[in-house]
Amino acid sequence: MTSVNPLNWWRSFLALPNTHPLKAIGVVFLVALVCSFAVSLTAVTLKPLQDANRLRESAASLVEVLEMLGGGTPRAHMVDLASGNYTKRDPGTWTEIDPNNDIAGLGQLETVAKVYELYENDRLKLVILPVRGSGYQSMLKGYLALRDDLNTIAALTFHEQGETPGMGARVAEKEWQTLWADKQVTDESGVIRIEVVRGEATGVYEVDGISGATRTGSGVTDLVVFWLGPDGYGPYLERLKAEGAE
Repeated sequence: MTSVNPLNWWRSFLALPNTHPLKAIGVVFLVALVCSFAVSLTAVTLKPLQDANRLRESAASLVEVLEMLGGGTPRAHMVDLASGNYTKRDPGTWTEIDPNNDIAGLGQLETVAKVYELYENDRLKLVILPVRGSGYQSMLKGYLALRDDLNTIAALTFHEQGETPGMGARVAEKEWQTLWADKQVTDESGVIRIEVVRGEATGVYEVDGISGATRTGSGVTDLVVFWLGPDGYGPYLERLKAEGAE
């Protein structure tokens, strides 16, 4: 009777000539199996570290924005995006975005988001909003800061991106980010006009485009418009305006 002992099978396999097709196929399979296991183990092991690094980069970016705009300690609030009201509910619930409205390419949207408000002498000075959206090759993540009129951009920064080096990746460079300062979001009728244009900007609603990165620029425009619109922080900003934040 043929033995079913795995060790006997292994010895028989090792005893095969190195030129035997079965042994060659077996070695390739074993190498692939070991590599797959090593990659999976590395990914699982490093994920907590990668997540922690992203959180640190996000926090560092927020501090950088504050320092760039004069410093201070902001108040963090959880906001219900649908109503614009503050809430004590923890984030974690997500909803599908109507594809016709999903200009930022998010797919899903959290129902509760964290915002930051900076006050000076009990008067609102800045609102800092976490934003994200699809670029050309990656998901762009950053912060958009609005001044007390809630229509003037104080800063836009990105702390996470994977765009083409030397082109789209320039969205993370300070030289380009500073172009957003003092740009206006909406016109007199309340229509959101801010956009990244091709070439040089010619008005208060335009930001210089990046040469060779038109699609990245369009992605930045779309994510800013989305988050300032009715599906993003729009209801929250309208509430602040109605309460006399400006």
